[in-house]
Amino acid sequence: MMPRTGAFLLSTLVLLMSAGCATAPSPFPGNVALRADGTPVADECPAKALEVMRYLRISVGDSAWISLDANQMSTRPITLYEGPIESILEEDLGTLSSPSRLYGRVWTEGPQVVIRYYEAHPLEGDKVPICAVARLGKGQLRKRPESKPGTAIVESPAAAVFIVDAFR
Repeated sequence: MMPRTGAFLLSTLVLLMSAGCATAPSPFPGNVALRADGTPVADECPAKALEVMRYLRISVGDSAWISLDANQMSTRPITLYEGPIESILEEDLGTLSSPSRLYGRVWTEGPQVVIRYYEAHPLEGDKVPICAVARLGKGQLRKRPESKPGTAIVESPAAAVFIVDAFR
């Protein structure tokens, strides 16, 4: 039989290890659970991103125009692929000046493309965490019917990027 102190230490270690797993952030931004239709579920903005956005003087609701895909800036329509995306700021966003890069994740399974941004890369500086989403009115981020699985053909190569405090 294990001494009382040994049993206590073992149970404490198991508890700490399981708590660490439950609260540890994903090393891969955008690695979130999906709904039945393939779109991402709601997710919180990491505290570090909220802190950095305050420092950059970027507030929830701030927006700017972007080119959705750095590799398809002059193309219409464009094909977006499930997975990572690099977009380009066409206007200043707080202290992020154009043409800073935005890095995020695209989901193409639902009826409309979902794009969440997790990092910004200013022209002069290191990548910083952010929380932002791409939006475009009048259903313009809706997939065209000829989109193949894992892709989304959309009309516009541009959209607005909005700063958020949580992904909904």
